[in-house]
Amino acid sequence: MSHEAGDGEAEDQERAGAGPHVPAQRDGGPRQSGLSERDLSVLAVERRGWSGPGMKERAIREQLEMSPTRYYQLLNALLDDPRALAHDPVTVNRLRRRREAQRARR
Repeated sequence: MSHEAGDGEAEDQERAGAGPHVPAQRDGGPRQSGLSERDLSVLAVERRGWSGPGMKERAIREQLEMSPTRYYQLLNALLDDPRALAHDPVTVNRLRRRREAQRARR
């Protein structure tokens, strides 16, 4: 997974729905949000709409280079991270509500 700093094309592709690409910072250091590039990529995947079954899992494997199981472990931890909430409150709150609804059904 290659990320080019300052590459406007990658940002255009993400807006067009081409993938959850998150450009790296020029210095490679921690981002202003305090979240890692991997954490930001996980949140970006969750912001996307998925058209069919298996598409999200395929994107997780191909774009994030991890298993869906590991992805969901990381995502669950992010939902409890105040930095993730500060970075993307709409996505994190939506996922928290979904998680609580699933827990209530059990």
